[in-house]
Order: sequence, then structure tokens, then C-alpha cells
Amino acid sequence: MAHDSEIAHASPAAVWSALSENSAARLVDVRTRAEWAYVGLPDLSALGAEPILLEWQRFPDMTVAPDFADALASACPDAATPLYFLCRSGVRSLAAARALRDRGYPHVFNITDGFEGPPDGEGHRGTVAGWKADGLPWRQS
Repeated sequence: MAHDSEIAHASPAAVWSALSENSAARLVDVRTRAEWAYVGLPDLSALGAEPILLEWQRFPDMTVAPDFADALASACPDAATPLYFLCRSGVRSLAAARALRDRGYPHVFNITDGFEGPPDGEGHRGTVAGWKADGLPWRQS
């Protein structure tokens, strides 16, 4: 896992390992409801877990959810819990991780390349890097 000066970063594969080894650790998917429904979700069922689904920005205007930190603190009240933040490409999740770090959660991690990663040469996501491209379990509704 790499670190910038503020937030630790972890690859999707490292996150899968961390979640496998620590049942208290949580994956927080901060994408929009539309992304969860149409793009897919990490499937943590093999680990006996489910991701926490909590929008960082609300579709369609993409404003930051003012109650995000409060809602996550309610869902995960133990500030010692390792939290791994996921979005499409790793940008929104970094902002969300910073918000929880500022709320007093010291063990926050941004998942590099997110769920779909950067676009490939044809503009398609999910083939170059990220949760899906790394071959980790996911499902689509």
C-alpha cells in the first residue's frame, strides 16, 4: 500500500486481501445509486460481507452529500475500523476518505483506480485497471 502525505492508497487486490484478513474492515462504495445499479457492485459475499453503499456526490447534480460523514459514522461508529473507499476511478473516494480522516477515523484508504479505472484506448472503462479489470468478484443488477 502506498501513501501520499495524507491518505494511504491500496490496490483493489490489496484491499481484497485486507478484507479477507480482517472481518472488521469495511469497503465503502461512494459512487452513485445509478452506478451501483447499472455498472455493478463489488461482491464481497465470499468474505461474508457487504459493501457500505453511501453516495459521496448525489446524482444528477453531483453535489457533495452534506450528511455523508454523519451517515458513515452512524453505519460504522468505531473510528478504529479500517475503511477502504471505492469510486469509479479513485477521485471521489479520495475526497471521501479525507472527510472521514478529518472526522477522526485514522485508518482510511483510497482504492487506486476504483471500480472501473481509467478508460482504455476506445474510451471504455473496466478493462485497464481497477476492481473489475483486476478480476475481483463483482455483480450487476
